[in-house]
Amino acid sequence: MRLQQKILIVDDDADIREVLNIQLTNEGYTVFESANGMEAVEAVAHNSDIDLVILDVMMPGMSGVETCTEIRKLSCVPVLFLTAKSKESDKAEAYDNGGDDYLVKPFSKAELMMKVKSLLRRYVVYRGKQDGSASEQQEMIQIQDILVSRDRRVLVRDGRPLNITGTEYQIFMYLLDHRGRACSAQEIYESVWKEKFLPSSAGTIMVHILNLRKKLELDPNNPVIIRTIWGKGYQIDEA
Repeated sequence: MRLQQKILIVDDDADIREVLNIQLTNEGYTVFESANGMEAVEAVAHNSDIDLVILDVMMPGMSGVETCTEIRKLSCVPVLFLTAKSKESDKAEAYDNGGDDYLVKPFSKAELMMKVKSLLRRYVVYRGKQDGSASEQQEMIQIQDILVSRDRRVLVRDGRPLNITGTEYQIFMYLLDHRGRACSAQEIYESVWKEKFLPSSAGTIMVHILNLRKKLELDPNNPVIIRTIWGKGYQIDEA
């Protein structure tokens, strides 16, 4: 039997929370609400089984970006930002602070559900939460000085797990599974996001790759783990 997935809505506007709650509840999700960033952080801290956080960027007090930064200290739960800002620099800031995806207001219910279902699908894979799935055989892979544990879905350096998001893990594992060849931004995006590649999608991949390099590379300006193959894409080399 499939467990009902749980979504936390974080917005200081009660009307927006109500509309989102109705839409998501009608789709069969269990919905929680927080009116500010502090409430959201506490909710995540006390509910480890939350599957998705929908987070407004512009909130008084603790902003959405600040809230996401605090959530990332506690959980790898996917975070979908809602915002009226549409500049690439705003999106980059959201991704830099641990966001997984971005939805610009105003948006339709269809757009919302597409993002929600995509993030939840990826999180199911990331956490190994498929219904009735058999436990994976433990496999450890070494890339440079990083150990990759498939069964635990974690990257480790010097015995300590690296703090990467679920989306970053999915991108890294796609490159790892195709190591030895360059993977284009389009194939990475369509494999991880399960959505059609758009012109803006290349920027999304670039920002996530930059964030991965900041966390994985000893010198992010001269990457040796995730290399750029000019004109082709990104590549992890064979061991």
